[in-house]
Amino acid sequence: MVRSTQVGTLKVQVYPDRTAAGLAAAGSVADTVSKLQREQDTISVVFATGASQFAILEALTGMTGFPWNRIVGFHLDEYVEIPAGHPASFRRYLRERLTSLVPLRRFFEINGDAKDPEAVCREYARQLRLANPGICLLGIGENGHLAFNDPGEADFEDPEDVKIVVLDADCREQQAAEGWFKSAAEVPERAITLTIPAILRLPKLVVSVPGSRKADIVRRTLEEAVSTDCPATILRTHPDSTLYLDEDSAAEWEGLG
Repeated sequence: MVRSTQVGTLKVQVYPDRTAAGLAAAGSVADTVSKLQREQDTISVVFATGASQFAILEALTGMTGFPWNRIVGFHLDEYVEIPAGHPASFRRYLRERLTSLVPLRRFFEINGDAKDPEAVCREYARQLRLANPGICLLGIGENGHLAFNDPGEADFEDPEDVKIVVLDADCREQQAAEGWFKSAAEVPERAITLTIPAILRLPKLVVSVPGSRKADIVRRTLEEAVSTDCPATILRTHPDSTLYLDEDSAAEWEGLG
């Protein structure tokens, strides 16, 4: 059984488990791509990484008839000074779970270990503007971050589309707890990320947040005042965003009764 409601403009759907939520989120992406391909030859999509994206990426890459040859891909963020071959690199994550499995027309990687990360930010922002993506896959961090816009870095009026940020302690602890690093001390201090305005400008947001570790931040996202203290609260103002939960991640929120 699927339970659903709406908070602000954010649609909220709760599924029995993370697999069902991932299938539903993937179906939403496929439906949007189907509509877009009637109007344009190339469809640009921004992909997220992390444990929250396992089910949706598995569902998407296993989908029959999905027009991957018309998809141009981007991603949300990458660590600074981390090589693409590092086990925690988001480029490696997406190569293993996406680009090596399906024939995308093109995928733009964020080169986190480039000599001039500021130049990487400028060029990535330029490519995003040119591609004008129609869909963005998202997760929410345990501290409420969107991409790597932690509470101390998030700016709802940010003039930049892509920037370098310093990761806070909670964010670094989460990366270690999910198994990407042996300890929080090993997590890079800086990352390149799309900013909040760049994310909000994208017409369709598909937000996957499964698992019990995310129960508290789901509650905060849906109950707290909209502010950078919990950046994910801004999703409640986006005109077409859907939050896909499982019973575990929805457990602390009483909004469904």
